[in-house]
Amino acid sequence: MRVSRLYTPVLLATGQRVELDEENAHYVRTVLRLKNADALILFNGAGGEYQAQVAEVTRKAVWIEIGQWQDRSVESPLKVTLGLGIARGDRMDLSVQKAVELGVHAITPLLTERCVVQFKGEKRPQRWLHWQKIVQHAAEQSGRTYLPHLADIEFLQDWVAQQQGLKVFLDPYAETSLSALKPEHLQVTLLTGPEGGFATAERELAKAAGFIPVRLGQRILRTETASLAALAAVQMLWGDFAQ
Repeated sequence: MRVSRLYTPVLLATGQRVELDEENAHYVRTVLRLKNADALILFNGAGGEYQAQVAEVTRKAVWIEIGQWQDRSVESPLKVTLGLGIARGDRMDLSVQKAVELGVHAITPLLTERCVVQFKGEKRPQRWLHWQKIVQHAAEQSGRTYLPHLADIEFLQDWVAQQQGLKVFLDPYAETSLSALKPEHLQVTLLTGPEGGFATAERELAKAAGFIPVRLGQRILRTETASLAALAAVQMLWGDFAQ
C-alpha cells in the first residue's frame, strides 16, 4: 500500500509531535480518512523526508508523530530555471505542475506583451498562492524532497538580465537545436512565451541579454507543450533522464 506524502513548511525533527495546518488536516481527515497509527511521510522542502504516523485525529486538529529521517533525494544534477510566460487558467496550471514533475529547480511567472491574463487588486498575490499550492502538491506526488522555488511574478524585461548559465528561449523559427548547445556548470535557463508567443521587441531583448533562440522540431507547439517538451529534452541531454 502506498504511503501518502505531505509537504509542511515547518521545522521537523524525529520524536516531535506536530499539528497539521488546516488544509493538510482536512486532507488527512476527510480525503485520506487516516486513523491513529496510520503511516505518513512528511517533508518540508529542505531535503530528506520523515517517516511519520498519525497520533490523533479530531474534528478540530490532526497531530502527527515524527519518526525517522531519511536522507533521500530524486533531484536532477541539472539545475533548470524556467521563465514561464503567463498563460490562461488550466494551461498555466498544467505547465507549473508538470515542470515540477520534470525536475525544474525554479520557476518565474513572466508578464509579457502578449499575455492575456490581467492582474487587478488582490488577483496577483492570489494567483501566485494558487501556483505555489500546485508546486507543493506536485512535489508531494512526484517524490521530491526539495521544493522548487516559485519566484514572484516579474516583467520579462526585468527577468532576462538576471539569469545565468546556458540561456535559451524557444522559437519555432530558430535554426539552432538544443543538441548543438552545452550547459555551463550544469545550469540551464529556459524562457518560454505565452499563447501568442513573444513580440519582436521581446525576442530582441532576450537575445541582447544572451539568450539563444532554439527550436524543438519542425512544428509549432502550444505554450504548455513547449515548456514541458523543452524540460524533458534538457533532462535527456544533460540531466537525469538518461541515467
